Amino acid sequence: MRAAIVTSFEQPLEVKDVPVPEPDEGQIQVHIEASGLCHTDIHAAQGDWPVKPTPPFIPGHEGVGIVTKVGAGVTLHAVGDRVAIPWLGHACGTCDYCITGWETLCESQQNTGYTIDGGFAEYLVADANYAVAVPAGIDPAEAAPLTCAGVTTYKAVKVGGVTPGDRVAIFGIGGLGHLAQQYAQIFGGQTIAVDVTEEKLALAKQLGAAHTVNAATTDPVTAIEALGGADVAVVLAASPKVLEQAHASLRRGGRLVLVSLPKDNAMTLPIFQTVLKGIRIIGSIVGTRADLAEVFRLHAAGRTRVFYEPRPLTDVNQAIDDVLAGRVPARLVLIP
Repeated sequence: MRAAIVTSFEQPLEVKDVPVPEPDEGQIQVHIEASGLCHTDIHAAQGDWPVKPTPPFIPGHEGVGIVTKVGAGVTLHAVGDRVAIPWLGHACGTCDYCITGWETLCESQQNTGYTIDGGFAEYLVADANYAVAVPAGIDPAEAAPLTCAGVTTYKAVKVGGVTPGDRVAIFGIGGLGHLAQQYAQIFGGQTIAVDVTEEKLALAKQLGAAHTVNAATTDPVTAIEALGGADVAVVLAASPKVLEQAHASLRRGGRLVLVSLPKDNAMTLPIFQTVLKGIRIIGSIVGTRADLAEVFRLHAAGRTRVFYEPRPLTDVNQAIDDVLAGRVPARLVLIP
């Protein structure tokens, strides 16, 4: 099978033929139809984060495809089912986090496309218990971005406590941001889209943003304060400056939801303003299997739209360059 492999953090991904993986007990083999390109995949391929994956490995944690084989003991999925393989590839299932609905915080977790091979390939094997069924009628190329970009932003809106009438500022409209905006609106929020490109702001308007702010030409803090301040700010841009702008844009009692992971891993936090304004700072990682099932149900019901551009897997390195250069309005989806 063809796969895009990270052989070194200093080199482009190498697309080459490798053996098709076979499922062990409790695993399924999946023929990948589509796999979204997430910024996390780029961080993984470049070894940006403190805990690095070990080359060689296959990135990709938005894989969607058809089950082609099942290992011994698998009853949850059958050959022919369409499933999604998310970031949470495996968790222990017994720790306090796993048994209280916070499996994404499990300290023994394995992550697809990071510690175990992912979806930038024609086939992968996955823990059957952590693959999520994709409802009939959802295009696999749309399901792929929902598997991470969707469930991550859905969870961020949830933990941000968005309620009807809240002003919700989305910092960074793109693969994640255009979905975050839709979830905030489903929860009843009035959305403020913040980005530096007019193309992405036009998409936000198309999706129902109440306000848009071009941060390249307008100070977003001043603009949002003029609207009365944000009740919730969801940060999806990986820049400390943007994190600080989002914090400053909050009204009293506001919630800052941190999702993006800047390479330099730091931001300046004004303690006086945080304390005196009663601001809450919330870190939000990806959602659980239950959250992803909810995301799929919302999409199947026609409540969300996924904007994406398909690319062949062989063009993975150009796709990465385009994401880093900001030339992509929403999500890129690789087709093996």
